[in-house]
Amino acid sequence: MPRGRPRKGDDVLMKSAEFIGWALGGLEREIAHTRERLASLTEQAARLRQKVGAAATRSSGAVSSAGTAAPAAAKRRRRRMSPEARKRISEMMKKRWAERRRKNA
Repeated sequence: MPRGRPRKGDDVLMKSAEFIGWALGGLEREIAHTRERLASLTEQAARLRQKVGAAATRSSGAVSSAGTAAPAAAKRRRRRMSPEARKRISEMMKKRWAERRRKNA
């Protein structure tokens, strides 16, 4: 004799198949709705990219190949450290590490 609940017949299978059909129908509706929403968001993003691209072209003329404005941080130049400053920092760090080694020893 098989374990588990006794079968009640084909009626239960028909009801479960019906439920599965309803679930699949609901999922398909959700997928269609999500696709519509994605298309709408993609369209909005394209419009915003056009606005940003037009504004960047008018203001600075710097537009990357992707059509979006170049970030402001990319234009900023980094300061160069003089060799004397680099040497001072190096000596200070060596001194700190030596003190730390003395404490831990």
